[in-house]
Amino acid sequence: MKANISQQDWIDRANKVLPAGGFGNFDPGVIVREGKGSRVWDEDGKEYIDYLIGSGPMLLGHGHPEVVEAASEQLAKGMTFFANNARGIELAEEICSAVACAEQVRYVSTGGEADMYAMRLGRAHTGRDKIMKFEGGYHGMSAEALMSLTPQRLENYPNAVPDSAGIPDSVRAEMIIAPFNDAETARAMMSEYGEELACVIVEPLQRLIPPEPGFLETLREETEKRGIVLIFDEVVTGFRLAYGGAQEKYGVVPDLCTMGKIIGGGFPLAAVAGKTEIMQHFDKAKVGAEGFTFQHGTLSGNPVASVAGLKTMEILRRPGTYEAMRESGAFIMETLRKNLGGAGIAHQIVGDETLFDVIFTDRPVKNYRDIFQADGAKQKQFNVHLREKGLLKSDAKTYVSLALTQEDLDQTADAIAYATQQIAG
Repeated sequence: MKANISQQDWIDRANKVLPAGGFGNFDPGVIVREGKGSRVWDEDGKEYIDYLIGSGPMLLGHGHPEVVEAASEQLAKGMTFFANNARGIELAEEICSAVACAEQVRYVSTGGEADMYAMRLGRAHTGRDKIMKFEGGYHGMSAEALMSLTPQRLENYPNAVPDSAGIPDSVRAEMIIAPFNDAETARAMMSEYGEELACVIVEPLQRLIPPEPGFLETLREETEKRGIVLIFDEVVTGFRLAYGGAQEKYGVVPDLCTMGKIIGGGFPLAAVAGKTEIMQHFDKAKVGAEGFTFQHGTLSGNPVASVAGLKTMEILRRPGTYEAMRESGAFIMETLRKNLGGAGIAHQIVGDETLFDVIFTDRPVKNYRDIFQADGAKQKQFNVHLREKGLLKSDAKTYVSLALTQEDLDQTADAIAYATQQIAG
């Protein structure tokens, strides 16, 4: 029988073999041992209500019995094939049925890959090189995506600021950076650069920030007018804001979208989906060598992930599912408002009932610069106090899951009251 190993021992071991002691994702000071339903436990046995949910994919909670059963059945039949499999085809059919822009689907393993290939498709389809993205928008780890994601110096638009070492200066020249939620600036930039722009990529809900009325509609109108491919990054919003994603919620249909997280049911799976005329650039027989966009991946369309995704989506289609999630989210948002407002602390609750957070500022939050100028130190302090009371969340997002119970919500309310008192003092 193995002796218990403390969390600190695991942290020490991680520091020897992992850069910065972690996987590059969440706080490396937390080593998660297990998860069940709405909760996770660390290696010391400390219990948390999980508002991180794996950065989004565990929408049903951890270890949902129906998903576990479906994945287990597939495990016994085979883990991966590097070949077409029926479950992956079924999942693609369901995505095409649910998502407005999806006529065809190509699988990858991560959302960042999906975004990279979507931008590449835009270039292949138009024969143009430049890409427009919005300051603060997250689209994975490609060189193009890591332009003006979290810039610490604010340059004039449309100048791009690299967020990582190792990116050639030449990439900056191909990126056009615009402010989110500014329809007129986006229109002007597309007018100026339209003949050079291959695509516009946008998170319809940018991190947490909802689109202003008319913003997404303007992007659709202007890209269509100028032959620019419009890409919605729905890695986070797909099957979360609504079953049909942000396209259903906001009523705007792009040319391409990217999806991940929920469609794999907790396993690594992501996809590019969109119009056949654009997706056919993955088919050399249709577009020839010059138009062919080469893509494959060892685990693309993995059958275990496909089965888990299919079962997750089946559960999401059941009556009352999204209403229950939104009810939980609305309760937490209102609890934050009451506590912080009652304490006289300037704040904004930003996002959707399924995904939101508190930003400590006295001004409306419409784009990255509004968040950049907010009180980030207070936000970090607030989250530290929430964790003291057993809430696990990222520094910038609160993800709601279907597994939340009334007991969880009551504990969450107590934690918010405690954290408010601490920062108000």
